[in-house]
Amino acid sequence: MAASGDEAAAMESISKASVPPTALNLTAEPEHKREAATNDATENQKAKRPSNNNDGGVETAEEATEPAEPDINELCRDMFDKMSVFLQGELTATCEDYKLLENMNKLTSLKYMEMKDISINISRNLQDLNQKYASLQPYLDQINQIEEQVTALEQAAYKLDTYSKKLEAKFKKLEKR
Repeated sequence: MAASGDEAAAMESISKASVPPTALNLTAEPEHKREAATNDATENQKAKRPSNNNDGGVETAEEATEPAEPDINELCRDMFDKMSVFLQGELTATCEDYKLLENMNKLTSLKYMEMKDISINISRNLQDLNQKYASLQPYLDQINQIEEQVTALEQAAYKLDTYSKKLEAKFKKLEKR
């Protein structure tokens, strides 16, 4: 969400405000060393000021002192140490990822081996079943022939039953006469 009006002007003035170099913490020194350095700098400034102000309202120029430059070598060493730790962490994470992938590949390979063994067993059992079915086929054919004969015999029995009922009905008719 963008700021508008007074808020935008306030943010712009804050962002353009200059920061005195002594307020920046560019060194990696401990706090007590920084405090001692700032105390020394204020004492130096006090010493350089003229003690008597006889000019009656005229300001005197003070010598501008630059803030002490941070030790570049130490900052570089610190940066390289931190980069080293970062890169070691990244490489360790990458190595761990590769180890995980390797373990997953090994497990997958084992699963495929198990599946291969199972499929070989299923294939062998299917061949055995096919051979048994082939050996039973003549018997199954005989069973089918017997079933057809039984069906034909059953039809003949039904026909004989109906014929005998007709004969019985005629016989009873003849007896009544």
